[in-house]
Amino acid sequence: MTIAVDFDGTIVTNKYPEIGTERSFAVQTLKMLQEEGHRLILWTCRRDDELTDALNWCKERGLEFYAVNRDFPEENEITSLSYTRKIKADMFIDDRNLGGLPDWGAIYQMIHENKTYEEVIAENYLAEKQQSNYQYLPKKKWWQFVVTAILILT
Repeated sequence: MTIAVDFDGTIVTNKYPEIGTERSFAVQTLKMLQEEGHRLILWTCRRDDELTDALNWCKERGLEFYAVNRDFPEENEITSLSYTRKIKADMFIDDRNLGGLPDWGAIYQMIHENKTYEEVIAENYLAEKQQSNYQYLPKKKWWQFVVTAILILT
């Protein structure tokens, strides 16, 4: 699978143009995905020296990408007839995702086990519920509160 990964706010906290601190387990998770055969593309708005800084930061941690801001390493505007700025990837990991960025454990579980975010959340909720002695009460629907309030007021 080809996975496009943002840098600022995703691999590191967003301190652009500086480099933020690593988000918990980001580099470790990405390296595990590479070991499983996934192709990682760094997909970032960084350019020039800022991009070099980000790449060096990743390289210092043993994380190197298949390509940066392109579909394959050799691709560029001049040599590729199919060049487009839009990356062709099977999956995008970005902090500006609708709903925000899941934690890296959930991201790994989604990719490794081919699950949706909803399935991962449900499994984690059930596991937490089973480990806890807390008695969960069923939630009431909003209209039940309205009916109860009307009955009380009348």
